Order: sequence, then structure tokens, then C-alpha cells
Amino acid sequence: MLLLTGQLLSRVGSSIAVIAFPLLVLAVTHSPAKAGVVAFLRTLPFALFTLPAGAAADHWNRKRLMIGADLARLVALGSLAAVLLLHRSPFWAIALVAFIEGSAGVVFFAAVSGAFRAVVPRAQLPAATAVQTGRDAVVSLAGPPLGGALFGLARSLPFLADAVSFAFSTISLLLMRTPFQEEREPDSAPLRSRIAEGFRFLWSRPFLRTTAFLFSLGNFIGPGLQFAIVVIGRRQGLSGGEVGALVGVFAAGIFVGSFLSPLVRRTLPTRAVLVLEFWTWPGCALFLIWPNVYVLVAGMIPTSLVIASTDSVVHATRIAMTPDRLLGRAEAAWSAVSLPIWPLGQLLTGVLLGAAPARVTIAVFAASALLLAVLGTASPALRDAPSIDELAEPSLD
Repeated sequence: MLLLTGQLLSRVGSSIAVIAFPLLVLAVTHSPAKAGVVAFLRTLPFALFTLPAGAAADHWNRKRLMIGADLARLVALGSLAAVLLLHRSPFWAIALVAFIEGSAGVVFFAAVSGAFRAVVPRAQLPAATAVQTGRDAVVSLAGPPLGGALFGLARSLPFLADAVSFAFSTISLLLMRTPFQEEREPDSAPLRSRIAEGFRFLWSRPFLRTTAFLFSLGNFIGPGLQFAIVVIGRRQGLSGGEVGALVGVFAAGIFVGSFLSPLVRRTLPTRAVLVLEFWTWPGCALFLIWPNVYVLVAGMIPTSLVIASTDSVVHATRIAMTPDRLLGRAEAAWSAVSLPIWPLGQLLTGVLLGAAPARVTIAVFAASALLLAVLGTASPALRDAPSIDELAEPSLD
């Protein structure tokens, strides 16, 4: 409860910053290009530091790394809020704080899987993961509007709220007595060798490497379709508020699905839960029959309702089957495979919608979704995946 509560508050703060940073840059510089630079600097650390951060999480004390990351974000965002209160807002300071926040976030999330595994019994990992997915959906739904409202009251408020959220996260970590890692021997191998060991472990486990590649394709489809809702909705005359509400329907569905997840896991075998999400993505093809943005959203609702169930099995199994000494590096390797394609979905959506009818764009994603479903169903690694009950057994190193 301490871990999830602290994470809820810090994730709300980070979600507030997602909208607060571009609003601040636009207010100060009136330059969309500079707003884009700050957004880029905030996400750049995920590409630069994910693998070294994973190695650090397996080498040093994870709790201290997480507390250090929270304190770094608290100081950076608190300093920016103080500067804004003094009616000063140099662009370089905004850019620097965005980069520091992103870098500290990478370090924190590299260690959080170890903390999660340390405080949650293996048999309860799926349920805890579903709760985490639902929490993230609520944050995605509520954070940006809250950030916009706070910015409207005062430019410093969203950054002050973000700093306070990291203070609460730090306190929650300090109150936890459970060690975030098992006893381990010091590893004096070069950094490159330690990172490579994480990739070797990922590749040696069929379940891990298969789900990494399948989720990579899913991370291409999902953001692309959500971006398509925004563009198509505006083209069909919807206001910004209406478009935002339609995008929010997806997050709301994930939240509802987190409550349905225990029932789904009890009712269906593990393999069915694993492929359930894959077979709902082709529902976007309804748009090809009736090209209306509301139909597109309706076709995506089943997916939103089952995401938490699939995530609860995949993420929990991955954490449970990975030796503690490799958890940070293996998670970093999994992210390095599954996440880089994320922005390409939105990029392709923009290119296709600018050059071809909306039906063509959605047809491309529907075909990709059908490929994902077929590959997932045919995969021996998913067919032989361990059952939920087996998560209670100790993993072998």
C-alpha cells in the first residue's frame, strides 16, 4: 500500500507535468518548436539511460536509488516553481529541469520492479499488476486536465504540485522496511558485459523475448489509433473538448478493466488471457464499414477492457521468472525491445492521414492488429506459458 500510494501521487505529478511543460514554454516563448524541444529533452533520457539504469538497479541499493531519484526531481521541480514565483522563466532553466526530471525518472523506474517484487508475494503479482494498470489509467485521465487547471491559476502551481508528489513518494519509500533486493555478490564486470547479460537472459527465455516483440507491435498500434481519434475527430467537426473526451473513454475502459481482471483470470486459461487483448485490436476495422470517429472509439472499447488482464499476466510472469540479480537489466532489455517503436505509430498515422483517406490509415492498423493476433495465437512460447498458480513457485536462477 505504501508503494502503490507513493507511486500514485508521483505519477499524478508526472502526468501534470506532461501538459504543464509545453504550456509554460508556449507562454514564455510563443514557440511550438521550443515546446517540442523541451518535450524531446524530457523523453530523451529513456533512450540514453534505460540500459545503464537497469545495470545500476542490479548493482546498487534499489531503495537508495529510488529515493535519490525522487529527491532529484523534487529539487529540480521545486527550483523551477521558485523561479516562476520570482517571475523569472529562462528557457534554458525549463529545458534543464525537463531533462533532469526525465533522467531521474529513468533511474527510478529501473529499480521499481525490484521493489514491486520485494513487497508483493509472487502469487499476488497479477492482481497487483492489474491495480497498477488501473492506477495508470486514472492518472492518464485526470493528470493533464488537472495540470492545465493548475497552470491557469498560476504558472508555478503544477510544478509545485509535482515537487510535492515526489516528497510524498520519498516519505513512502522511507517508511518501507522491506529490502528491495536479495543478497547478492558484488559484480566487477564491465558495464557493457553486465548489460549484455540482461539481453542474453531475455533472449534465452522464449516467453520473455516473444512477449517483448508482440508488445512492440501492440505499442505501435495503440498510440497510432489514439492519435487517429484526435485527427479524425477534428476533421469530423468535433471540438477539442469532445475529442479529449473520446480519448478519455479508452483510459476509462482500462480503469474498468482493472476491476474485471480477477474475473477474467479466474475464468480463462493463461493462454487465452495472453491472446485476449491481441484479438480485440482488429475491432478498429469497424471504421472501414462506417467511417465515423465514434465507431472507431467503439471498436477500441473491448481492447481497453482487457488490457489490464493481459498486462497482469505478462508483466507479473516476467517479474516472477527473472532472478532478482538480473531484474533491472532484464526489464531494461525488455523495454529496449518493446518500446522504441512507440512513436512510429503516431508518425505513420500523421503521414497516412495527410496523404490518404482515413479508411486507408485504419486499414493499415487493422491489418497490423490481425497480424499481431495471429502471431500471438500461433506462438509456442505463449502456448507453453506458465499458469498463474505457478507464479507462486520460486524462480530458478
